Amino acid sequence: MTLSLPGWQKRLLLILSALAVVALFALAFSTGRMSAAPTYPDTTSADAGFARDMQAHHNQAVEMSLIVRDKVDDETLRAVAYDIATTQQQQAGQMYAWLEEWGLSQSSSQPRMQWMSAGSGDHGGMDMGAAGSSGSMLESDGRMPGMATDEQLDQLRAASGDDAARLFLNLMITHHLAGVDMAKAGAELGTTDQVRDLALKMQAGQQSEIALMRSLLDKL
Repeated sequence: MTLSLPGWQKRLLLILSALAVVALFALAFSTGRMSAAPTYPDTTSADAGFARDMQAHHNQAVEMSLIVRDKVDDETLRAVAYDIATTQQQQAGQMYAWLEEWGLSQSSSQPRMQWMSAGSGDHGGMDMGAAGSSGSMLESDGRMPGMATDEQLDQLRAASGDDAARLFLNLMITHHLAGVDMAKAGAELGTTDQVRDLALKMQAGQQSEIALMRSLLDKL
């Protein structure tokens, strides 16, 4: 037996069917958009730790480079100092922008370099227990490896000529060696292409600069 519906009921069923199809399309579109939404690192991630700590490390390299550039006449050394200052200033700006994009603060209560304790306990030869049994990678006075002390920075400001050049090269080679180790860890532990790609670029660039600075130091 075939059920015959009045015309108005047929029209109502058609309208309801059409609305159901529209609702299904809307749900599928919304679900697709939600699944495609970008996910960002959280504040305790290696990505965030790398961005924060490498900014601080870079900022001191920029400071030392600007100090020595006005104290030496050697054009090669002046060019090296300028390149370090401009490159690391630009990279620090990139990392600042990442944290802004990720909705994270530029500072954290998390200890410096704690992000490097994830995964492998050794990164590029850096000893996780270098500062004691606590497992901290910081120096005993709280500095990150490679960072010059306040006294060394004062010595650099007071020096001139070849003395300034020697001090700068020794400080910056030490600074870069630690920076390379941090970059290796960033490339290994980072979860974003942004961090991994820049970390690899830093590693290659600073290794090249170390070789050049060592050759300049030998000439002195």
